[in-house]
Amino acid sequence: MPPISAVLIAQNEETHIKDALASVSFCDEIVLVDSGSSDRTCEIAEAAGARVVTNAPWPGFVAQRDFAVRVATHDWVLALDADERVGRALRAEIEGLRQRGFDQAGYRIPRVALYLGRWIRGTDWYPDWQVRLFDRGRAGWQGDLVHESVAVRGPVGRLRGELEHHPYADVSDHLRKIDSYTTLWARQAHAAGRRTSIPDMVAAASWAFFRNYALKGGILLGGAGFIISVLNTHYTFAKLAKLRELAREAAEGE
Repeated sequence: MPPISAVLIAQNEETHIKDALASVSFCDEIVLVDSGSSDRTCEIAEAAGARVVTNAPWPGFVAQRDFAVRVATHDWVLALDADERVGRALRAEIEGLRQRGFDQAGYRIPRVALYLGRWIRGTDWYPDWQVRLFDRGRAGWQGDLVHESVAVRGPVGRLRGELEHHPYADVSDHLRKIDSYTTLWARQAHAAGRRTSIPDMVAAASWAFFRNYALKGGILLGGAGFIISVLNTHYTFAKLAKLRELAREAAEGE
């Protein structure tokens, strides 16, 4: 059977890392790349049998993920974040594939988020397909400041077992991360020459709420679906507002 290296990146993830590592205990190797934790992340990872490698200061998501893949021992890689878990069904599916021999260059995995006490199978959040199991000789991370992904050179299969995601501790944590990600998105979009306007912002935000709440089933998820739909709308508006602000500042500086 082809061996698998589980690779994770982390910084100050002591509350998450133990469960993440336990979920990939079936892999032949676990590598944790740490970017300078000041908590017990590395200690917990080493106690769980992971090989801990430090790569600091933080080089960016794509560079850090790529580094983690390169320092792994085996060509088949299962990439995970500290706030993700390989669910039981997904583990069984991966182990079955390994026994038969992997027949694709990579595999997309549906990711489901736990938020406000329930699994979210609706809105823009689901199924959130992610290529996380791949042959590193035929695949690699790509992207800029945000929204990195794995590009695969060859056929890509789809698995049915879910990757379980624990993205936010609470609504306040969600709002803090929205502020961070929208800033990165705006910088990236501005550097690429993208611009926006007030009508664009209104249209995009309105469509985001309608898409999430009505078309993608947020209305069926109760209060959690409504909150997600509103905050996804806020994300859309905030990133475009920040983009417009950058354009204004650039024009004033000329």
